[in-house]
Amino acid sequence: MTKGMKKGLPNYGDAGFSQFLRKAFIKAMGLSDDALGRPIVGITNTYSDFNPCHGNVPQLIEAVKRGVMLAGGLPMEFPTISIHEAFAHPTSMFLRNLLALDTEELIRAQPMDSVVLIGGCDKNIPAQLMAAASVDLPAVVLPTGPMVVGHYKGEVLGACTDCRRLWAGYRAGNLSDTEIEEVNERLAPSVGTCMVMGTASTIACMTEAIGIALPGSATAPATHADRLRNAEAAGSAAARLAKEGGPKPSEVMTPAAFRNALTVLQAIGGSTNGLIHFTAVAGRLGITLDMDDFDALGKEVPVLVDLKPSGDHYMEHFHWSGGMRRLIRELAPNLDMTARGVSGRTLAEIAAEAEDFPQTVIRTRDNPIATGGGLAVLRGNLAPSGALIKRSASTERLLKHEGRAVVFDGLEDMARRLDDDALDVSADDVLVLRNAGPKGAPGMPEAGYIPIPRKLARAGVKDMVRISDARMSGTAFGTIVLHIAPEAAVGGPLALVRTGDRIRLDADARRIDLLVDEAELAARRAVWTAPPAPAGAERGYAWLFQNHITQADQGCDFDFCLPPAGRRAAASPDRT
Repeated sequence: MTKGMKKGLPNYGDAGFSQFLRKAFIKAMGLSDDALGRPIVGITNTYSDFNPCHGNVPQLIEAVKRGVMLAGGLPMEFPTISIHEAFAHPTSMFLRNLLALDTEELIRAQPMDSVVLIGGCDKNIPAQLMAAASVDLPAVVLPTGPMVVGHYKGEVLGACTDCRRLWAGYRAGNLSDTEIEEVNERLAPSVGTCMVMGTASTIACMTEAIGIALPGSATAPATHADRLRNAEAAGSAAARLAKEGGPKPSEVMTPAAFRNALTVLQAIGGSTNGLIHFTAVAGRLGITLDMDDFDALGKEVPVLVDLKPSGDHYMEHFHWSGGMRRLIRELAPNLDMTARGVSGRTLAEIAAEAEDFPQTVIRTRDNPIATGGGLAVLRGNLAPSGALIKRSASTERLLKHEGRAVVFDGLEDMARRLDDDALDVSADDVLVLRNAGPKGAPGMPEAGYIPIPRKLARAGVKDMVRISDARMSGTAFGTIVLHIAPEAAVGGPLALVRTGDRIRLDADARRIDLLVDEAELAARRAVWTAPPAPAGAERGYAWLFQNHITQADQGCDFDFCLPPAGRRAAASPDRT
């Protein structure tokens, strides 16, 4: 197999000339024949002034390059787009697949024998994993790492669970304008991803568990020396993979390894987004993640990591308590400990390195944070293809609840009416947001964390049942049903709900149901019309997204990126 600088030559009709031309141009960089004769390790550059979560990427790249050269490889850095949650319109999820395409095609187009994928903020690593799965070139993922914690008036703060909690307090009138501005300066005190068990931390932990990232890479803070040492080790590992030709992503991310990652997702009380992203990654490999099997895992696996939003601590505390090594040791009965990742070692060998000392962040199995599933999959007539609820971050008394629906027809409708004192709503009602799914929004925004209506927040209401076809940040908390599939915009049952209908949630029974008889629902369906496509969907990437995005239960990938069998399933006539 062709490797190094001879790999993937441009088509000039003369391979010798193509190689000659490539060598002439790359020598303009001052590289010697010795350097050009080594295995090539590509290194993605996801740095952007719009992405503070990736603010340490230049330092990480230098450390990766050092590791590659120490191991006898030639590092070659190349840029890709970079996505940050707070700077991506209309939503970062809308751009995840674009980053996946960008990364995939640049890996294919340029001569490299392995690649280090540097990412952090929520959608970046999932997109890179999707690309790695499609190209199947040896790859090592390097998370940028979490921020360190902030402090305000003696309280430890973290983005963005405390962002939401304190903003809710401000909306309720409990914090002044001056106080909320002071909080704003303390919530994100360094570069790096959110330091709670939000989506970025969840994905980093799952990526380490599945074996495509090195041990310790999920938890080391972005600003600490451990993160740079991990980057150097990632470069060395990638150089070894380049020389040996593998293992490839398809050989690391096996069905058993995906089960390991989903087990960890349950045990860390992780983000609901973890399932949707890993469903997309698995789909690229022709692997189907069964939602009911995932739900069964939750019933077996206790929540063991005491981090916000399900617990009290932050990622740096998880790191200093032993990190993933310690957690894997606790989870050994539920894991395939023979799984071997890019480190070359099995999970059993990695867990054996765990430090043993008293701590309270990583609980033992006989003292869990929660049982019954950190995440639960719901079915019912409102979610025939499934929905998710984060049980570990919900209010216990609301996990079995029946209430009157208060319906918002989209994000604009919700923004216009939610804080109106004239809104007819009580704490026992069920807030319903629709047309906020993959096609409807577009891009399935993190709008599922519907704020408590202002008049209820002022009255002291902290939580109520909220349901939608949108997503929710992993940093958020509350009794919230998400990812309802099929979404309302394609005619899912959520489209038929009317204000005043009764809705019943029973998380233990894994049900979410609209208490309206079938004849009435059939009459409503007969007069239902699809909402118009979002503005801009007549051309370009927006058109591509609108016409080829799959539903939440299939990972919201593009149908044409799936293997042939997956494409047939996505287009099946029995799917709404």
